[in-house]
Order: sequence, then C-alpha cells, then structure tokens
Amino acid sequence: MSLGPQAERLRRQVLSGLPMTLWMWKSLPLAAFAGLRVKRLDDEACAVRLPGGWRTQNPFRSTYFAAQAMAAEMSTGAPALVLIADTPASVAMLVVGLEASYSKKAVGETVFTFEDVAGMHETIETAAAASEPQTFLARSVGRDGAGDEVAAFEITWSFKRRSTG
Repeated sequence: MSLGPQAERLRRQVLSGLPMTLWMWKSLPLAAFAGLRVKRLDDEACAVRLPGGWRTQNPFRSTYFAAQAMAAEMSTGAPALVLIADTPASVAMLVVGLEASYSKKAVGETVFTFEDVAGMHETIETAAAASEPQTFLARSVGRDGAGDEVAAFEITWSFKRRSTG
C-alpha cells in the first residue's frame, strides 16, 4: 500500500511537531495539554507517545486510564484521518466502541502503537464505495519504557460514505 499525494501531505503534517501541536491546541486541547505526540505514522503502523508526569497521572501516581485511552484512540484515529484524505468519496469516521485491559501499572512515558494500517485502509476503501457503514476493530497496545505491555485497547471505528445531496 502506498499513500496518495493528499494522504502523504497530511501524514507529514501530523508528524510535523509544532504545527501539529498548534492544531491540537485548537482542535484537541486535552490531547495537547496531556502532551500527546505522534511519533510514527506510515503505511504499517502509528505510534503515539504519552508522557508521564503531573499532567497525566492519577492520585496513585500512575497514568490515568483516560489519558491512556486518549493516546490509544489517537494511534488509531491519526491513520484513519490520513487514509480518508485519499478516498474518492467523502468518508465520515466515528468511534462506536472501546474496550480496554490493563496489565501493568503505567508509570512514566508510554507509547501506544496500532499496527494494522493496511487492514484499516481496506475498510475505508470499502466504505468509500459502499452505501452501508463499515466497521473496523483497531487494536492499540501501550508499552512502557522497558517495552512491557501496560494496556491494550480495542477501538471500533465506523466509516461511512457521506451522502452527496
């Protein structure tokens, strides 16, 4: 799978640092405040960094579950936005389900990675050509600095071609 010109341009913007941070302050202020950063976004995977520290911790000095959910969702939503940029029809996207499991206390920086961009691409292409919404189950795994899994999220996305009239 290769990204078309519009998707590639958007991919570079998502990875751009300051311009992306400014966009997040405008459109996703909680994600900006938490310090989320897209570290990798290509045709295979997307990785989002969630810093530890006072902005994301709970009273027990571990990373708040909602901050983890936000990073996991971004690791699956960023590639969806990029892939939709190249569809021949306008496609809407919406989270319709979320399941999480926590396997270890998250302390410090955590990186959430989604590794099925190709599968998501197929679903979005189907949605662009179909009249019915298509769903995709995206799995994002959070790992701490030692590489240990701390959480896994399954986010169900719905993709639907917008009506033209």
